[in-house]
Amino acid sequence: MKNNIVLIGMPGVGKSTVGVILAKLLGYRFIDSDLLIQESENRLLREIIASEGVEGFIDIENRVCAGIEADRSVIATGGSAVYGAEAMQHLREIGVVVYLKLDYRKLRYRLGNIKNRGVVIRPGQRLSDIFSERAPLYERYADLIIDENGCNIEKTVSKIIELLPEENK
Repeated sequence: MKNNIVLIGMPGVGKSTVGVILAKLLGYRFIDSDLLIQESENRLLREIIASEGVEGFIDIENRVCAGIEADRSVIATGGSAVYGAEAMQHLREIGVVVYLKLDYRKLRYRLGNIKNRGVVIRPGQRLSDIFSERAPLYERYADLIIDENGCNIEKTVSKIIELLPEENK
C-alpha cells in the first residue's frame, strides 16, 4: 500500500525541511534516509564517501533505502538515492514519489559549498554534471513533480498536499 510520501531531488532543494513540515501537517512520521545511513554505518555521510568511494556509498544507500519499512511516513531521500534501482523500486511500492524540482541556477545559489554536505559527486564532476545526470532519473521515478521555482517552503508544501491522492492526505 502506498501510504507514504517519498521526496526525491537534488541536494539543496529542501527535501528534509519540506518533509518535516509536510509530516507535521499530515500527522505522519518523518524519516530522513541520510540519517538512517549515518546510523547504520556509524559515520557521517562525507566520511562514508571518503572511505568507501562514490560507488561504495551508493551501494550502502541502495541497501538502506531498499530496507526502509514505514507506515504513514514522509521519507526524505538523499539526492543520490535514484542511482539505486532496488531502493527506488521499493520506495515506489511503499509510497507516492514526489520530485522537488528546482532550476540549476537557483540550486547552485542555495547549495554554496557542496564539499561539506556529503554530496555524492565523482572526481572531476561538477554540480552541473550531476544535475544533468540525475534530472532524467528523478523524472522517471516521480509520481508527482513539484516545481519549486518561485516558491518558499510553505508554498512547496501546499503544492504537494494539493496534488497528493486523497488516500495520502
